[in-house]
Amino acid sequence: MHSRSIRKRFTSFLAILLVAFSSLAAQQNNDAPLESGDWPVWGGSPENTHYSPLTQINRSNVAQLAQAWTFDTGEQGGLQTSPLIVNGVLFGISPTQKIFALDAATGRLLWKFDSGIKGMQPDRGLAYWSDAKNKDQRILVGVVNFVYALDAATGKPIPSFGKDGRIDLQEDLGRDPRWQSIALTSPGVVYKDLLIVGGRNPETLPAPPGDIRAYDIRTGKLRWSFHTIPHPGEFGYDTWPKDAWQQSGAANNWAGMALDRERGIIYAPTGSAAFDFYGADRLGDNLFANCLLALNAETGERIWHFQAVRHDLWDRDFPSAPVLVTLQHDGKPVDAVVQTSKQGWLFMFDRVTGKPLVPIEYRKYPASTMPGDVAAGEQGLPTWPVPYARQSLTEDMLTPRPETHQWAVQHFRNTINEGHFVPFRLGKETLVFPGFDGGAEWGGPAVDPETKIIYVNSNEMAWTATLFEDTGERGAKAIYMSQCAVCHGEKMAGSPPAIPSLIGVGDRVSPADITITIKNGKGRMPGFNNLQEDQLNGLVNFLLTGENKELASEPQLPRMKYRLTGYRRFLDPDGYPAIAPPWGTLNAINLNTGEYVWKINLGEYPELAAKGMKNTGSENYGGPVVTAGGLLFIGATNFDRKFRAFDKSNGKLLWETALPFSGNATPATYMVNGKQFVVIAAGGGKDPKFGSGGVYVAFALPTKPR
Repeated sequence: MHSRSIRKRFTSFLAILLVAFSSLAAQQNNDAPLESGDWPVWGGSPENTHYSPLTQINRSNVAQLAQAWTFDTGEQGGLQTSPLIVNGVLFGISPTQKIFALDAATGRLLWKFDSGIKGMQPDRGLAYWSDAKNKDQRILVGVVNFVYALDAATGKPIPSFGKDGRIDLQEDLGRDPRWQSIALTSPGVVYKDLLIVGGRNPETLPAPPGDIRAYDIRTGKLRWSFHTIPHPGEFGYDTWPKDAWQQSGAANNWAGMALDRERGIIYAPTGSAAFDFYGADRLGDNLFANCLLALNAETGERIWHFQAVRHDLWDRDFPSAPVLVTLQHDGKPVDAVVQTSKQGWLFMFDRVTGKPLVPIEYRKYPASTMPGDVAAGEQGLPTWPVPYARQSLTEDMLTPRPETHQWAVQHFRNTINEGHFVPFRLGKETLVFPGFDGGAEWGGPAVDPETKIIYVNSNEMAWTATLFEDTGERGAKAIYMSQCAVCHGEKMAGSPPAIPSLIGVGDRVSPADITITIKNGKGRMPGFNNLQEDQLNGLVNFLLTGENKELASEPQLPRMKYRLTGYRRFLDPDGYPAIAPPWGTLNAINLNTGEYVWKINLGEYPELAAKGMKNTGSENYGGPVVTAGGLLFIGATNFDRKFRAFDKSNGKLLWETALPFSGNATPATYMVNGKQFVVIAAGGGKDPKFGSGGVYVAFALPTKPR
């Protein structure tokens, strides 16, 4: 045999041994390295970089990418899940939150777990943990307010975890668990034998506190809890009214976290406090709402924090898990944490000390005119990089479509348009730009650790909102006004397509399904299990008939003096954005210098493109993945159903394909049996006219003949 052939086979044999050894070491340390070809952690790694070192699919061959397999869950409702791939098995979630395992090479179903709970809220991922010594491998996943520990080999609940294989996040909050509305929509983070979780809370009162909690992975017992609404004697207590820890809610980690494994530090962004837009009951800066928190992962103790918005009145919470990367700062390497924002700015900090790596400039903004409320005196924004979303809107930036331009001008002139941090007022619409959904959103960015380039997809939509005075209704209508009107509006008109109208809802949805949706939530709507049975029945009847029935138990719900009229996108009469494009972008920024490497529009409306209005960009949900093969993969776009691959160095489109539904999820890439795959969950659901489903689609290079 030729010596070169012998060397080649020996080298291949060594490579196989190395992969096997890496996989074994990964199981022992519960830390599967990406070199093994797995995608074992939500975000690709505990640092949440969305990065893969795989190179089989690269710039030179990505145009040949073809569908390798599909798995149809057979369900509707949409998907936002990024799956995990460990040891050749893909773990995913269906639209109704059934958990399943597939052969990652073929898409063949291995097992499926059905909790019996019909959960329709976003369930964006899972966590994996293993103990090789005891041959114990677990999938840890949220189904509404429960966290299950499933045997990774069989999908069966592990009885020793919690009660019959699950724990209830409604408990351990210091309040009556029966009326706490919480769901785990972003997966927990695994650190040693701990599962660290946040949760999704309502954005109106009542809402539970947004405690960040760590549970023992083996037993399900609570190990520590960090109070984001501080209790008496805790740091930050004096930034709230004295009884806020018993009555206020949210300030929750809903977007996910990143982990520094070596230092044992968890980085958790938090949301705004409830109620989002009027804060007379929570005067003060409200720590730790709207913060990036660095906590000791072992104990839950605070190491440092940064509050991006003080006394938030605009729902300007951090929208995604941060990213950990080593940067050059003042000529030296610095371990950094990078956080995107809805406003379109990047925040960068020293990972250990919390010192800003980019100066934060504080300035005064207008005072609140709402009775009883007091806006913060100052707010801060970074001085660079230049924001990845436009920061102000002028009349010459309105839609160029001639048939709707004048309509847009008239409505624009009737809004309050004074930029950032302008408190809402009574009776007149305030323009919010970038809108309530960003800027950046929950999909999060990708970072190339070699080049230090961050890739951020961004929305560029204008929204409007105003406050109205609560008129003191009682009965079923009071339930609607306190719990539902913040999104669907006082007149139930919503803001289609994202927030549907409830007018005539009984013609489209059965009473039973309306009841389930209110209890468990759906899409961006949280569940409202804080309602007693007669209150729930009265609300359902009100939605169906408009009848304001008296209730046997009058609502024991906080009555806010002022409420929001509802979220409203600034759309023209045809349903398109009333501003000029771009309506969505993809940005590549050098984190060492703050300079833009490239910036392109992402997505389009097919019907407008057919009329010559192409490359407008569109709203996009779900993040990118970047690879050592020179590629950036992203779905995300709402209306064109495309999955795309770009050259990461210049933004050139190299490949695209149509998905069965919009890919509003972050993809994953992995290798099985020497073959690299890219997989994305396609579920749509953002716009009813495009339908919804639950299909996982995997792509690979064609197999060459022997």
